[in-house]
Amino acid sequence: MEVINQLQPADCAGMEDIRREIDALDQVVIKLLGKRFHYVLAASKFKTSATSVRAPERFKAMLATRREWAEVEGLNPDAIEKMYSDLVNHFIAEEMKHWVTHQSET
Repeated sequence: MEVINQLQPADCAGMEDIRREIDALDQVVIKLLGKRFHYVLAASKFKTSATSVRAPERFKAMLATRREWAEVEGLNPDAIEKMYSDLVNHFIAEEMKHWVTHQSET
């Protein structure tokens, strides 16, 4: 999904321009998080246990990778790790509910 901003940061004439461009970016980020969530739910059909849903080793590796990506983008790795930790823990809880429901149907 490509983000099309009307203005580059340096071309913004004031806070109205800045806020409009940030809102456009945030809308795309939220749409992408929604898409990510659908993949998480789809993954639950391939999980064979509650431990595989939680996937603690994958979680740890994922956070390390997000930290690396943050550094490349000049972002604070600690802040990105916290954000992803919170987000993914929520997604895992939702995936667990989905997985438990699916297990009771089989």
